[in-house]
Amino acid sequence: MQPRDRITAIVLIAVALACWLVVAAMLTTVSPVGRPEVQVAGSILIGLACGTTAVPLAWLVVFGHQRRIARPGDWGRAVRRGAWVWLIIALLMGLRTQQAFSAPIALFIIVMVAFVEVSLSLQR
Repeated sequence: MQPRDRITAIVLIAVALACWLVVAAMLTTVSPVGRPEVQVAGSILIGLACGTTAVPLAWLVVFGHQRRIARPGDWGRAVRRGAWVWLIIALLMGLRTQQAFSAPIALFIIVMVAFVEVSLSLQR
C-alpha cells in the first residue's frame, strides 16, 4: 500500500464518518412523519453515508484479495461500487418511505445492479 492509497482511504473514512454524523443529526432533530421531502432527503443522506462507507471497504477487500497489490483502476471500481450502494440504499429507502416497497422490486433492483457490476468488472 502506497502512502497515497492510505491517505485516500483515511480521507474517505473521515468523509463517511461526517456523513453518518449528518444522518444522526437529521434523524434526531427532524420528524419525517407526513413530510415527504424530509423522507426523501433522509433516504438520500443514508444512502450517501452507506455509499461513502462502502468505497474504502470495497478497495480494501480488493487490495487484500490481490495479495496486497494495488492495481490501476482499483479506486475507480471501488468508487463505482460505492455509487451502486448509494443508489440501491437510497432507492429502496425512498420506496419504503413512500409505501411502495415490495420484495420483488427490491430483488429486481439488486439483481440488475449485480448484473451490471459483473459485466463492468470482467477483465479482458
